[in-house]
Amino acid sequence: MAPQRSPWQWLCGLLLLACAADALKFELPAHPESHNQKKCIQNFVGHGTLVVVTATVDGSKGDGMTVNIYIRDALGNDYANPRDVVGESRSVFTAHAEAAFDVCFENIQSGNRRLTQPYRHVELDIDIGADAKDWSAIQATEKLKPIEADLRRVEELTAEVVSDMEYLRIREQKLRDTNESTNTRVKWFGIGTTWLLIGLWAWQIMYLRAYFRSKHLI
Repeated sequence: MAPQRSPWQWLCGLLLLACAADALKFELPAHPESHNQKKCIQNFVGHGTLVVVTATVDGSKGDGMTVNIYIRDALGNDYANPRDVVGESRSVFTAHAEAAFDVCFENIQSGNRRLTQPYRHVELDIDIGADAKDWSAIQATEKLKPIEADLRRVEELTAEVVSDMEYLRIREQKLRDTNESTNTRVKWFGIGTTWLLIGLWAWQIMYLRAYFRSKHLI
């Protein structure tokens, strides 16, 4: 008879299931080196956040294809560049800045022989923050019970969600302030333009009246 789980275990299981993300799977076609074609996946990360990028590429070395991976952020920071990847490639880094980062793949065709299958299958998994930590090692080091380790992970995931919501709130506040400032400037610009047009209209009337009087037309 299987042991019954406590409500806390069910709750942790549901939260962890909700936070879990499936790996991204796609085909990476081969191309000559001169074409410089890359397939990139972009994600956003906060400053000082731990990121683990795990890529699994099928095939074998010497099959006429070379898969290279480039990991860099929008500010130009290079984090990893595994070359000729076959099997599992794991890259771990801590973000230097709050910015979007790209994980780019290229499949270079080497040699002149005709490939029967001119592509590689790629499976990509990106873990950020609490998901990137090795909770088995933390549990063993701190001698935590499984339920305690699950609660720690859920607590950190919740803290990350709260931090993201606070970041979005600040961004929304900045955008609102910018919108209100722009609205105020447009309003005063419209008022100033209106008074300028009224003044120009009055000046034209006075000028035409003076002109017609000087010509004894009125």
